[in-house]
Amino acid sequence: MTKKELIGARIKSLRNSKNITQEQLSERTGINPKYLSSIERGKENPTLNTLIRLSETLDVDLWEVFEFVQEESPVMRKNLLISLINEANDEQLKLAVKIFRAIMH
Repeated sequence: MTKKELIGARIKSLRNSKNITQEQLSERTGINPKYLSSIERGKENPTLNTLIRLSETLDVDLWEVFEFVQEESPVMRKNLLISLINEANDEQLKLAVKIFRAIMH
């Protein structure tokens, strides 16, 4: 996952942990709903001011928005695997399949 995707996934995770919808977060922060959706999907680079508004509204310290390395959700791990698969060459894919099969059996 790219850093934008990690930040977006973290914002979404924080929002969900507070039981806040995208629409509610958009209203509370004054951030356009489409822009917020793009941020959460890792399609946009949020500005520092946007990150500050999001963290304040979510009642977390700004650094917590960047605390994604230690806390990977199952969805984030699956997305990481998909990204790695998409970047792999054929030999790497063959090896990955063998390893994955060995782990699963």
